[in-house]
Amino acid sequence: MTAKARRALVLALLLGAVAAPLARAQTFTVIHNFTGGRDGANPLAGFLIDGTTLYGTASSGGSSGLGVVFAMNESGEETVLHEFTGGTDGASPEGLLVMDNAGNLYGTTTLGGVSDAGTVFKVTSQGTETVLYSFKGKADGANPVAGLAIDKAGNLYGTTTKGGSSKDGTVFELAIPTVKGGEWTEEVLHSFGAEKDGAIPVAGVTFDASGNLYGTTSAGGTYGYGTVFQMTPSSSGWRESVLHDFELLSDGGVPYAGLVLDSEGDLYGAATDGGAGGANGGGTVFELTHANGDWTFTVLYRLSGWGISGSYRNLLLVSGKIYASTHCDGTNNAGTVYELTDSGTTWTYKPLYVLNGNSDGLYSISNLVADSQGNLYGTTLEGGANGSGVAFKVTP
Repeated sequence: MTAKARRALVLALLLGAVAAPLARAQTFTVIHNFTGGRDGANPLAGFLIDGTTLYGTASSGGSSGLGVVFAMNESGEETVLHEFTGGTDGASPEGLLVMDNAGNLYGTTTLGGVSDAGTVFKVTSQGTETVLYSFKGKADGANPVAGLAIDKAGNLYGTTTKGGSSKDGTVFELAIPTVKGGEWTEEVLHSFGAEKDGAIPVAGVTFDASGNLYGTTSAGGTYGYGTVFQMTPSSSGWRESVLHDFELLSDGGVPYAGLVLDSEGDLYGAATDGGAGGANGGGTVFELTHANGDWTFTVLYRLSGWGISGSYRNLLLVSGKIYASTHCDGTNNAGTVYELTDSGTTWTYKPLYVLNGNSDGLYSISNLVADSQGNLYGTTLEGGANGSGVAFKVTP
């Protein structure tokens, strides 16, 4: 599927949603309007923040129209670090970036590479791009959408939405070269779809303190509506286990977001469908707690509306609060930025901003990050002055 077709599919889903009205808060600032030219267009992922610098990807735009990697200050001044050509360097980056201790950025492209099945790339702070791995689109995986996780040694971990032994996606490791100038080595840690283990992981994976990996699949599992899974390393290899099977009822379903951990090792995530109203709900925010070897799944909040109004990217945990964005909730069906606060017995929902779908942006399919002052930053897929999306700042 081409990048244009993928975006058309996302937008078709988004435009089919019905949203509930929310209150508007005047704390929102557009810091950058993407032009669709060299600076990029249609950012899906949001940002990595390092000090006062925001790093991100745009899925299209650039000189070839196939996406860029950029750096941006908190005022919205942008520097393009790499423009994808659609050849071996990749095309259509949709995931978040990660950074190593030397300041190098790593990410994935959904398309491009030697087989047009996507790549894993590195971009230095000077803007030099290197492809670390090109997916063949076969057992090694294909079409990664999410960003990567990085361990202490610098090895990279991620997911692909297709490929693998059953063509339903993979979890993979890309091992750092053992000698200077050597090649990175890809290993598939798990192929989805062989049993009821899940299928089509849209989100990436995250580490806990013990070196286990956690993630979600958007489909598959016992009921066909996705799973939460754990990957456990051992001397004989990695073992996958399902922690929750979504039923598309009060628990939600079709999770596109990844998982985040708190200081206690509990997991938080979001499902895009289900919840309030069952299959006609707008998604859920959930928690999994771990005690005595068992995981307990709890819904913290159910969003109203219908279809992909829950979070597409990872939640943000800050001082006992959850921050996230929705795709097409709100009075204008254009998306929201919201806050959930734990009162000790329930979680209270507060809309921080409701997009109007015009100058302030349209459809936030974005990760949120916070600076040292507590300001939130994210992106919208479309809208803004040029219709190509915006970077925004929200002060809660």
